[in-house]
This record gives sequence, C-alpha cells and structure tokens, in this order.
Amino acid sequence: MTNSSDWFRIASATECPPGTSIERVVEGRVVALANVAGAWHAIDGLCPHQGGPLGTGRLCGAVLTCPWHGWQFDVTTGRHQISATVRQAVHEVEERAGEVFVRFPVPGPEACRA
Repeated sequence: MTNSSDWFRIASATECPPGTSIERVVEGRVVALANVAGAWHAIDGLCPHQGGPLGTGRLCGAVLTCPWHGWQFDVTTGRHQISATVRQAVHEVEERAGEVFVRFPVPGPEACRA
C-alpha cells in the first residue's frame, strides 16, 4: 500500500460476501464494490445509461447487471458487455484486517486544462 491517506475505507469484508456487490458513497463518489470469489473490485457506481445504482445490481461471476435497465459491466475491467466503448472507471481495492479500502485515481495535469 502507498500513502495511507490515498486509501478510503469503503466497507467491512463481511458486508460484501463472495458473489455479491454493494453500493457505497466514498469521498462524494458512488462506488459499486464487488466480491468475485474473494477478489475485490470497485467501479464507478452510477450506470452511464440513466444513473442506475450498479452496486445494488446482480453480480454473476464478474458481470454486474444494473437493476434499472439491465446494462452489464465486467467489474474487473469496467467494460460494458456489448459496447467496448462504454466503460466504468475502475478503482484499486485492498483488504486489510477485515476492512476494505478503495483508492481513486489522481487526475493528471491534463484534467485541469480547459
């Protein structure tokens, strides 16, 4: 782990057992946390279709289905299952002492240009 201030607690490991996903708001961001056979994955939690709550959807393997309109995303890559151009941001996740932490990418200088 790098600087501990880069990481934010998202849940306890028991809140998201293998084969499930949950929705959390961390640092003002909606995040879908998924437990795929004991491996943690986190993607942006708002479906790009109409803002559906991805974290409350159904997880089947590594595919998370939005409960509103059925859009499906691979939680390991953020890739939409039909359109390769549609992607959710993927965030780093790690578990420490039964607690799950997420780290968001830091925008580079190009993000500040108008």
